[in-house]
Amino acid sequence: MQTSSDRHEYPAHWEADVVLRDGGTARVRPITVDDAERLVSFYEQVSDESKYYRFFAPYPRLSAKDVHRFTHHDFVDRVGLAATVGGEFIATVRYDRIGAGGAPAPAPADEAEVAFLVQDAHQGRGVASALLEHIAAVARERGIRRFAAEVLPANNKMIKVFMDAGYTQKRSFEDGVVRLEFDLEPTDRSLAVQYAREHRAEARSVQRLLQPGSVAVVGAGRAPGGVGRSILGNIRDAGYTGRLYAVNRAFPEGWKELDGVPACRSVRDIDGPVDLAVVTVPAERVPDAVADCGEHGVQGLVVISAGYADSGPEGRERQRALVRQARTYGMRIIGPNAFGIINTSPDVRLNASLAPEMPRPGRIGLFAQSGAIGIALLSRLHRRGGGVTGHTGVSTFVSSGNRADVSGNDVLQYWYDDPETDVALMYLESIGNPRKFTRLARRTAAAKPLVVVQGARHGGVAPQGHAVRATRLPHATVSALLRQAGVIRVDTITDLVDTGLLLARQPLPAGPRVAILGNSESLGLLTYDACLSEGLRPHPPLDLTTAASADDFHAGLSRALADDTCDAVVVTAIPTVGEGAAGDAALAEALRSAAAAVPTKPVLVVHVELGGLAEALSAAASTAPQAAPGPAEAAAPAAPAQQLPAVRAPEGAHLIPAYPAAERAARALGQAVAYAQWRREAADPGKVPEYEDIDEKGAAGQIAGLLARGQGLTLGAEETCELLGRYGVHVHRALPAPTPDEAVAAARTLGYPVALKATAPHLRHRADLGGVRLDLADEEQLRRAYAELSELFGKPEELRPVVQGMAPRGVDTVVRAVIDPAAGAVLSFGLAGAATQLLGDIAHRLIPVTDRDATSLIRSVRTAPLLFGWRGSAPVDAAALEELLLRVSRLVDDHPEVVAVTLEPVVVAPHGLSVLGASVRLAPPPARDDLGPRTLPAY
Repeated sequence: MQTSSDRHEYPAHWEADVVLRDGGTARVRPITVDDAERLVSFYEQVSDESKYYRFFAPYPRLSAKDVHRFTHHDFVDRVGLAATVGGEFIATVRYDRIGAGGAPAPAPADEAEVAFLVQDAHQGRGVASALLEHIAAVARERGIRRFAAEVLPANNKMIKVFMDAGYTQKRSFEDGVVRLEFDLEPTDRSLAVQYAREHRAEARSVQRLLQPGSVAVVGAGRAPGGVGRSILGNIRDAGYTGRLYAVNRAFPEGWKELDGVPACRSVRDIDGPVDLAVVTVPAERVPDAVADCGEHGVQGLVVISAGYADSGPEGRERQRALVRQARTYGMRIIGPNAFGIINTSPDVRLNASLAPEMPRPGRIGLFAQSGAIGIALLSRLHRRGGGVTGHTGVSTFVSSGNRADVSGNDVLQYWYDDPETDVALMYLESIGNPRKFTRLARRTAAAKPLVVVQGARHGGVAPQGHAVRATRLPHATVSALLRQAGVIRVDTITDLVDTGLLLARQPLPAGPRVAILGNSESLGLLTYDACLSEGLRPHPPLDLTTAASADDFHAGLSRALADDTCDAVVVTAIPTVGEGAAGDAALAEALRSAAAAVPTKPVLVVHVELGGLAEALSAAASTAPQAAPGPAEAAAPAAPAQQLPAVRAPEGAHLIPAYPAAERAARALGQAVAYAQWRREAADPGKVPEYEDIDEKGAAGQIAGLLARGQGLTLGAEETCELLGRYGVHVHRALPAPTPDEAVAAARTLGYPVALKATAPHLRHRADLGGVRLDLADEEQLRRAYAELSELFGKPEELRPVVQGMAPRGVDTVVRAVIDPAAGAVLSFGLAGAATQLLGDIAHRLIPVTDRDATSLIRSVRTAPLLFGWRGSAPVDAAALEELLLRVSRLVDDHPEVVAVTLEPVVVAPHGLSVLGASVRLAPPPARDDLGPRTLPAY
């Protein structure tokens, strides 16, 4: 690519695919000497006005000298990037490093002049904004800290690109030219701008797939049956509102129609635009189909065909080639090996899937990486929608198959804005970008519930076909981090549907207090126990007796809902002999009318073989959000003060979900209570405190000096204490004691009483093995303890004994922080000891941790009562422990080179705490793509 005279090799890692504002994609790559013809062709398609804005004068064509200059770069002081679609340039950007006087200069000059040129046909697509992100990242990599740009005042579009980027800027006007200067260091605002652009682009790319104006099914066969013919029939039978075409190269010449659908031999033969192509041909014929689609301007693909990464290494390479080919044309892909997509909106009515029936329209969005699980989800919602729980249907459904391109992250971006989706249900077998998923999940969950069940939790490997980043975190940790982000984590598909149906039909509870009433004392008691098991606070069940009428149920439910000490109601019901369908309908109407009078509290039904009641409860079909009550409804009981203000009761809140077992209802309600609590807390996430005694600059200097020794190292005791001390974390002093005499000398230095500890790896933090002696009051006791340890465990050089002053008695805890390459920086807390390790009782939070995070972190372990006065013990100093967590979080957040910190044990006393052991590991930090320019996963 580049000649030998260039100072650096071709930087292939600068190549990237990006999603543009309109949902299409483009390839960003360095410009090389081989691009001369492309550059000339590109320039010829730029308008005279755009050329004038670029060169400040009429410039109809590029000279040979210009072409040479714009295609020969050293990739250090002179860099050019191009955005390409179909292999052709649609935009370019370049920088030239300059010195103080504005003349070209080599490093260490840290300023560069930057200039853009975008084809007029592609202006307004966000190409320049994407190129600015990428050229800024390149410049930072090459030691450039500031860009300067000169723009004509009339070039408002380019001025807006620079001004909207979010960087710290300085603007001046001189000699008829606007001069903009801006630092390239990412700021909170520049990251917010980048995330907002990413959201708009990715949401739009999914919208183009789910709301196409025209669809072509490529591979629809003439013979009945077959995947293509089935999907064509499903789209037609669903009443798709757009234009539909059947495509198959095997159609005879002149073949015009298949099953009443216009037929063509190639997508290229279709007269008019095609927004979406559903590809069902065998894998070996897919490249030709993709090429036809790309040349015709198709916007996106759903690839049903299998035989890709799901079939081994050869198929994986075929899948990479598929993605590269589609992106060349600016298309996004769902699949391959996908089950399909569904959109029940009356404006679309698209069933481009293998599901033979269109699901009922509703407010639930479904995403499944597995086609089989997708079928199960659709089936269960359809079955329960017609029987047990009423007509709660689907807004959109996406089965991503091998998830080669469009992923759950993209669909979350779409659902966040989608007014037709109130609840999102996801089945995930892998999370390709946990850091991004957590960020998007937190934002989505603040607006609408997100329920996730994760498969392959314990398999250790991702399903074939899924490109997943390596993470060192166990599944339990990842789950905890998802819960911190507001994700409702469930374990089974049954729980996914149960919880989703409740959230789609009922308001969020204001708290955990549950009233239980019904006509069966035994079923009420089972429900009471189930609620306790889920951490709820149930009232004693109210037994209406088996003779209870519909009016009795109405009165009982009305009283329960009016009770200010009740946040939710579970109604239990058993069949009434002899009443039949009429009785079921009367009971259903009684419950619905009572619930409708207080739409701020959720109501659930636990029933036993009540098909008639379940169907009666299913009478209404809408779960759209309800408008604010009008004046005529002012007489309805007011919501309690603790009710979430942002939560709207669904329209027809009288749609009451019913469950065939008490534990299923209680589990769904428990999830709703926890989510509602998260919503309340997320409204005030807290802050990261500032501590005046933190020496951030000194720590940075120490870390840089230590890393100069090598790529990664575990610090010694003195270095660890010094670094932690700069952040106000003081480690209890411990002195080495390689001989009994040196142990005595250390004790005299520290002062009695002391502890004698063996620090050999197999004995460290294992008090249960007897490697620790505490409260040694004098020299005699110390020498005796030293002899006992040597007799039990071996020579001192094997024990590595240390002497440490005694700390105040308290509860032993452990604090850890680690930077995971996939999930990011994670802070963990738990109580010390074998029981905690055995039970895995450790809580986790993403760094940076806020004061609210720290407060909840120490209270979220199951052994937390030991910290707060369990069985009459003295409560510990929780404030000191929270401050320690916040200081460790600040250290890791400020210095990503600190890749691991362990404080063990941390003894928390009633007043203060003592850090008795600490270790710190330094290494070059893992690359953070969330701070870099927007890119799609590489293939």
